[in-house]
Amino acid sequence: MRILGISAFYHDSAAALIEDGRITAAAQEERFTRKKHDSAFPHNAITYCLAEAGITADGLDHVVFYDKPFLKFERLLETYIALAPRGFGSFKMSIPLWLREKLFQKSLLRDELKSFAEDFDSSRLLFCEHHLSHAASAFYPSPFESAAVLTMDGVGEWATTSAAMGDGNRLEIFQEIHFPHSLGLLYSAATYYTGFKVNSGEYKVMGLAPYGEPKYAKLILDHLIDLKSDGSFRLDMSYFDYCTGFTMTNDRFAELFGQPVRSPDQLLTQFHMDVAASIQSVLDEAVLRLTRSLARQTGSRNLCLAGGVALNCVANGKVLRDGSFDNIWIQPAAGDAGGAVGASLAAYHIFKGQPRKPNGADGMSGSYLGPGFAQAEIERRLAAVGARFAVLGEAAMIDATAQALANEKAVGWFQGRMEFGPRSLGARSILGDPRSPGMQKNLNLKVKFRESFRPFAPAVLREDISDWFDLGSDSPYMLIVGDVRQDKHRQMSPDEQALFGIDKLNVARSEIPAVTHVDYSARIQTVHRETNPRFHQLLSRFKELTGCPVLVNTSFNVRGEPIVCTPEDAFRCFMGNELDLLVVGNCVLWKSEQDAALKQEYSSAFELD
Repeated sequence: MRILGISAFYHDSAAALIEDGRITAAAQEERFTRKKHDSAFPHNAITYCLAEAGITADGLDHVVFYDKPFLKFERLLETYIALAPRGFGSFKMSIPLWLREKLFQKSLLRDELKSFAEDFDSSRLLFCEHHLSHAASAFYPSPFESAAVLTMDGVGEWATTSAAMGDGNRLEIFQEIHFPHSLGLLYSAATYYTGFKVNSGEYKVMGLAPYGEPKYAKLILDHLIDLKSDGSFRLDMSYFDYCTGFTMTNDRFAELFGQPVRSPDQLLTQFHMDVAASIQSVLDEAVLRLTRSLARQTGSRNLCLAGGVALNCVANGKVLRDGSFDNIWIQPAAGDAGGAVGASLAAYHIFKGQPRKPNGADGMSGSYLGPGFAQAEIERRLAAVGARFAVLGEAAMIDATAQALANEKAVGWFQGRMEFGPRSLGARSILGDPRSPGMQKNLNLKVKFRESFRPFAPAVLREDISDWFDLGSDSPYMLIVGDVRQDKHRQMSPDEQALFGIDKLNVARSEIPAVTHVDYSARIQTVHRETNPRFHQLLSRFKELTGCPVLVNTSFNVRGEPIVCTPEDAFRCFMGNELDLLVVGNCVLWKSEQDAALKQEYSSAFELD
């Protein structure tokens, strides 16, 4: 049985294909169109999924959309009516679009799918509620026979937070918190207020938080959110504008904090860092109260997480260390893209009643579910764009890459199938030496063209994690924050310890300063031989050369660009920034050997996120 899942029309459109309950392909549309967070119908992602399976759309048993448009329209209409006449400007803009297009998404989807199969039968088209898609994406691929499932995001149709219980092939949502009360939208409001872009800048707020102090946490809890002991909550909507307006917050929100909304080009100050620290602190506390309550209610020792808030790896790390659950599994594509996976799995297990067979490993295959390229095709594609490269045997390629990394070179690493989800996990990655005090600054400013305060993640051999980090769990998807071990810390001088805010940035805090955040934390990826043998080999060789089983791992792109998908994408990015070395399959490319005429201006090539 083959089922195609689709998420589209809001942000991060994607497609996923399952065959007899196994996820065989999944990809985001942005990787093909090169438009960040592309919300369009995922033609390219669907084409890839079908090609990967070697079928046409006629071979699909069902196509499943990840939410229910009529319920979403109901929420929109009820909100406008409840708050009228406030929000009339927003109403005038949004309702005609719904009446013209979105309200008839079944017809739109059917017409789009007919481009793949002219006689597509609309009886094969199913719809899954948004939070059920999220919950299914978390539970069904997890390694657990049974688990509690917590979904937290901005909003689906009505739900913003939901609790479910999964057992075998059964999955049932039993509690919900509804719009407009939303942890995801509260965090996005702080993202907007501190001058970052909603739906993409939330990572920046999380990264900025350790530079500040949670001075405004009590203010937030006293005025913005009424947080109960069981994690349930309500927002005071008199401070927000997202229900019916054009912005996330209003003037009253700014008056509460005493400063206006930061413009994106305005300098970040200690105030903004303290706001970031405060909203992160409140989110941590809310998530902890929710997970503790869920553990008491269900008695389960296993927890699955999904929804955009589950990408907050700081909160995830606190949940893990809290110990209310013994085991935690987080969907690597926890945002809307992952809804495509969840919708297809929900149709297979719930609608079709098919059994589930967990085998102790998760069903995401390391999240390496996107396109891959054979060596001969890589060579043909690189030659066609004028790249100059040497083809090495695997051992020689691994050795050359490890030697370059040990010499503090910045390396583009393109291997195997592309990752599904927002994290690069050693298939489409930029790599560096974590021991280098200057690597973080170099990668941020000269390679990624992004803000200097942004932290980088360590990829570490799974077998060596306990020697370098305090983390009592696997973290294969880079979704849990742990601390660098105390014995790896560097003793700081009194003057260094007295620094505040962004001045903390250039102080080496450990033996691996490039991946040690200012609070000694790190967003860890554990690398396993079974799921990514080539990346494991590279880390092992780097360890042989340096004694360190850790590498800097960040996404292969520049600011505002989707992660690279093809060898051509990788070469263009390589020629547009200050990477020293590019390794694509067994092809090794040194920047110094490339045709200078192929250099590209990449620092302003993409709309900033």
